[in-house]
Amino acid sequence: MINQKSFVQRLGHYLLLSVIAIAMLFPLLWLLSTAFKSPTEDIFTTWFPTQPTWENFLIVWKSYPFGKYLGNSTLIAVLTVGLNLLFCSLAAYPLARLNFWGRDSIFAAVIATIMIPFQIVMIPLYILTVQLGLRNTYLGVIFPSLASAFGIFLLRQAFQGVPKELEEAARIDGCSELGIWWHIMLPSIRPALVTLAIFVFIGSWSDFLWPLIVLDRPEYYTLPLGVAKLASALDLDWRLIAAGSIISIVPVVLLFVFLQRYIIPTQTGSGVKG
Repeated sequence: MINQKSFVQRLGHYLLLSVIAIAMLFPLLWLLSTAFKSPTEDIFTTWFPTQPTWENFLIVWKSYPFGKYLGNSTLIAVLTVGLNLLFCSLAAYPLARLNFWGRDSIFAAVIATIMIPFQIVMIPLYILTVQLGLRNTYLGVIFPSLASAFGIFLLRQAFQGVPKELEEAARIDGCSELGIWWHIMLPSIRPALVTLAIFVFIGSWSDFLWPLIVLDRPEYYTLPLGVAKLASALDLDWRLIAAGSIISIVPVVLLFVFLQRYIIPTQTGSGVKG
């Protein structure tokens, strides 16, 4: 009786999770189905394309500079991830491992900035970007994302989980603080670094508001701006818009599939072998 009740509960849980998963995936599945529909098919009355075609993708790729948009988004996302990992890890290390006056207050002030909406600092950031001559540049798009409070918090918690014995052994061997950070700490928190990299990449890749504000030259457009331009230029041809959206989604999906195995925590110190 107990096993039967447990089975019913598990079945109910799986059914509930299945319904939630379908509800979450429905917009993506509709987008994918629409992207493969031919011009003769009604996108609202048929669920699956009766005659799947790649024509929509070819039209989008050949008629609009989606290759340039893809290159811009890739460059900006990669630079944003690299700089974010660098600056966040440099800020998180002393907050986690070094003792100095005001450390906790500084950390609390950093965390408090998470509660500030981007719209509040958007205008000062834009003025500063213009004054620095970064408007219509890749660095201007990256500028607000050089570091994040969430990244500092995540890496600080990861640094605190590294055994002190590794740090003490490195100091006995004459390693400097910068050397400990590079050779001991960073390899020990690889799962946290990969997790932060995925979050930052997705945020940078899908960002629409800030690039829209700081860019007005099409040669610097990212994929979200390119898809928006596609929607306005094609008078809401949903097949082509869906194809452009799928092109912008594929790199993020591939990145997650490739990096998800690195998110699983490994034994601390596994990457510290000499």
